[in-house]
Amino acid sequence: MTETLTKEIQVNWQENGKPQSATWQSAANNPPPKKVMAIDDTLKADAAYKMACEGTAMLWRGDFQNAKQLSIAISRRIDNRTTKPKAVNKAWQAAKTPKEVSPKELFHLYRKNQIERARTLGMLLVELGPNYSLNYPRAPDVAAACTQAFGKSGKENTVLSLRELLGVVGAYEWHKKGVEIPQLEASITPYYGVYSPVRGEYIDLVNNLLLANVPLNNVSVAFDIGTGTGVLAAVLAKRGVAKIIATDSNLQALVCAQENINQLGFSAQVKITQAHLYPSNNAGLADLIVCNPPWLPAKANSPIEHAIYDPESQMLKGFLAGLKTHLAIKGEGWLILSDIAEHLGLRTREELNTWITAAGLEVIEKLDVKPQHAKSQDKSDALYDARSKEVTSLYRLKVAKR
Repeated sequence: MTETLTKEIQVNWQENGKPQSATWQSAANNPPPKKVMAIDDTLKADAAYKMACEGTAMLWRGDFQNAKQLSIAISRRIDNRTTKPKAVNKAWQAAKTPKEVSPKELFHLYRKNQIERARTLGMLLVELGPNYSLNYPRAPDVAAACTQAFGKSGKENTVLSLRELLGVVGAYEWHKKGVEIPQLEASITPYYGVYSPVRGEYIDLVNNLLLANVPLNNVSVAFDIGTGTGVLAAVLAKRGVAKIIATDSNLQALVCAQENINQLGFSAQVKITQAHLYPSNNAGLADLIVCNPPWLPAKANSPIEHAIYDPESQMLKGFLAGLKTHLAIKGEGWLILSDIAEHLGLRTREELNTWITAAGLEVIEKLDVKPQHAKSQDKSDALYDARSKEVTSLYRLKVAKR
């Protein structure tokens, strides 16, 4: 990454009787806190938690490992607090007795709790020096991780939440380690803010399916809409598709996908391009168009959540609406979609079928697979009832006959 991904906004505070300022960093484009107080190791966890709940951000001035311990302590107080807002309290009560509340209401209360948790933990801040130096005792070297996530550092100091910094470092460790993709017999390296392909069931569906009983190595052109890490484009390339155009609107995803495609040796077959959905008209028509849109119609509150939440199903509807005009004769669209939104009362199967029909499409076949991810087996999860019923499907779509 060679450019800064966020606009430079200043955060201001008083310290040692003098006004201070630094560049504010937030990948989610959250505004800088209005009230900031410098703190150190002497501040007790209860006091820090109270300050965070009241809207006072705390700029850490102590040992870095102690800052992480304070964050954990605040997290525990969020989980155990007895003064929760009524709605949040109701959510966790509902998790214990799900029959007392509808799945849709439970989901929205669950999301409200997630957002409040993120806001509270985000009140603990750290300061980075030029070149992303983290000048705290026992602090790790975070320069490479921050450069990949945020772009090249300037000469100014940067302030961001400890929670975001730890997320950046964790994502960079995943990037170095990679996510093993058995279907590729290789690893995919995710970036911060780009969803990691840890759910393999949808990759299996794409890896094993034929196009109208024709092997994919006979396919001339395919589009991968919303490519993310590029994993599905890579699977199509490995299966022999001659030309794949993979699109995404997220700059981080484009850089991430290009790196993966290059490392896997598919750069001659796969072109990565920035687009909201479909590539420009000069790309022509495709024999196969694949899309794995976000599965839940709800608001995203951070970059990584855009891979999970699709407000009002905008991407899903956009993919379906544009499919007919971008498919070659006898071409197919492959929609990969979980039905968890249906189990949560956020979307019905009838609505999805209506959108498919309205787009001038029909379903050739629907292939289903049960997810194996950990949350689908975790009975303590607030949304377990819906997750335990979830099915991931690949809809084979074609232009309907008139």
